[in-house]
Amino acid sequence: MTVQDETSTDGILLSDSAAAKVKALLDQEGREDLALRVAVQPGGCSGLRYQLFFDERSLDGDVVKDFSGVKVVTDRMSAPYLGGASIDFVDTIEKQGFTIDNPNATGSCACGDSFH
Repeated sequence: MTVQDETSTDGILLSDSAAAKVKALLDQEGREDLALRVAVQPGGCSGLRYQLFFDERSLDGDVVKDFSGVKVVTDRMSAPYLGGASIDFVDTIEKQGFTIDNPNATGSCACGDSFH
């Protein structure tokens, strides 16, 4: 996996394949005003769960990073949970989708969608 800014622990890291997939999805939507918002919300089997969605809003305190023209936004409450987290996109026979490798998670559930 190639990750831009690999040595940085400031914010989220988006792999080249994840950035390409996000860009393709945004091109399909025909919207250049959207960013990929990554948030942490209470819930899931382990206490916290990830949310990835396209967002046109700009919230006070947002952390914004650019990866090959793809804006990734994290709200100020989620940012401490996601510092240094890497988002990748996998497309194999077994699995297709975004994956998050988060060094801040002390444990996760079997589904991989929540952590603590």
